Amino acid sequence: MNVSIIGLGLIGGSMSLVLRDKLGLNQIIGVDQDPVHAREALELGLVDEVAGLEEAVAKADLVIIAVPVNATEKILPGLLDIVTGQVVMDVGSAKAMICRSVKDHPRRSRFVASHPMWGTEHSGPSAARKEAFAGKAAVICNREQSDNDAVELVEKIYTTLGMHIVNMSAEAHDLHTAYISHVSHITSFALANTVLEKEKEDDKIFELASGGFESTVRLAKSNPQMWLPIFMQNRENVLDVLNEHIAQLKKFKSCLEKENFEYLGELINHANTIRRILK
Repeated sequence: MNVSIIGLGLIGGSMSLVLRDKLGLNQIIGVDQDPVHAREALELGLVDEVAGLEEAVAKADLVIIAVPVNATEKILPGLLDIVTGQVVMDVGSAKAMICRSVKDHPRRSRFVASHPMWGTEHSGPSAARKEAFAGKAAVICNREQSDNDAVELVEKIYTTLGMHIVNMSAEAHDLHTAYISHVSHITSFALANTVLEKEKEDDKIFELASGGFESTVRLAKSNPQMWLPIFMQNRENVLDVLNEHIAQLKKFKSCLEKENFEYLGELINHANTIRRILK
């Protein structure tokens, strides 16, 4: 099987590493508009060759779109225009707008909307990791709109990566990821900005930062070119969860202002019940 990967960063590169090792692919063709990334992907052995979009699609049995969600929405309709029997999948963190962009496309059934629930704050080909994905969830959205053979191939890809499959609508996916992923990034960005604003001595941040702060603010290092389009596409759901998050922060603020430490303890104890879910 030949696979073309559009976007040779963290997700696309990591998928290439694992699939090459476990599926014995004939050829991996890369597409990336950044010539530095394209050259680096070749040097790292993530791809066998780099090609233009049309050539990469023509040579592939499977096309993986691993670019920011706004770029996916832009290129997907034209990409489906040129597929014949190939399967096309994406890996974006927002799904509803992408699915709507090809809702009435005559070759919509060759596209499988998906999202592997894994990532790090790093980006670019050098961030690719061979041990990625294992044990995580892979979401397939609106599977009834895709051909059975297309879905089966995408499921094979994800099970080969060591992931388990979750099926849901694109709208449900965007709602849930707003709560468990997107708000985490906004919180991290905001916390980093808070510390940078209040703590003017950079060397003190470096000297005193402990594991708790580092793990909380880690996501603030994430690539804005990827996350800004996600927030734009999932704006309504992110606003909903932000309103709830701000309400929760106000409870903590009020407890401290009023020295209501009993209720503050109750809030912390209630938060501890997340252990039932995150073990």
